[in-house]
Amino acid sequence: MGRCQERVGSGVAMAVEIEAKLKVASHEPIRQRLGAAGAERVGCVLETNTIFDSPDRTFLATDQGLRVRRIEVIDGPDRSATLTYKGPRTPDELKTRREVELSVSDAGAAVELLVALGFVTVLAFEKRRETWLAGGCHVELDELPRLGSYVEVEGPDSQAVRDVLTRLGLDGLPIVKESYIGLLIGHCRERGIAADRIVFAHDEAGNKAS
Repeated sequence: MGRCQERVGSGVAMAVEIEAKLKVASHEPIRQRLGAAGAERVGCVLETNTIFDSPDRTFLATDQGLRVRRIEVIDGPDRSATLTYKGPRTPDELKTRREVELSVSDAGAAVELLVALGFVTVLAFEKRRETWLAGGCHVELDELPRLGSYVEVEGPDSQAVRDVLTRLGLDGLPIVKESYIGLLIGHCRERGIAADRIVFAHDEAGNKAS
């Protein structure tokens, strides 16, 4: 659900990711609109996303992505860790890109596998994600350290995504084209902060909070 998706094997999905990401001041008005619209709340998780690149750093330079996502469930159903490849984005209004994703039972082992194959870690970051289902789309209420609150609407086609944005009163907000990876790296570079690991336990100065 939420993507044009084709299963190609056990636990493996090839998909076209179609989504809109928007910066918001607060998630609370969005939750209220989702509830009023009869949307289904799935649950909330804390993600740890580890991003990899090729040794010559060509993946991110060519708008490709390779990620291991570890998931800690805060509430809702259990979710497995994932290993994901994302292809370059197409020049559409909404973000559209090829995605190949498989479930993994051990995120740590997946990280070790990619390192053994020669990939290098470029960034690890945490994200709180609250998931809702509305109008055939996934609506993700995301909170990131340093960046704040975002909403992602991901659906089977562009029209479904736009319809949900309209229903939630978000259609007037600008769509953020840049990935969270790019936003985080850019934020840290502007402030002279190390961008290798970005987690909620650290303050804006990069010091670990007590």
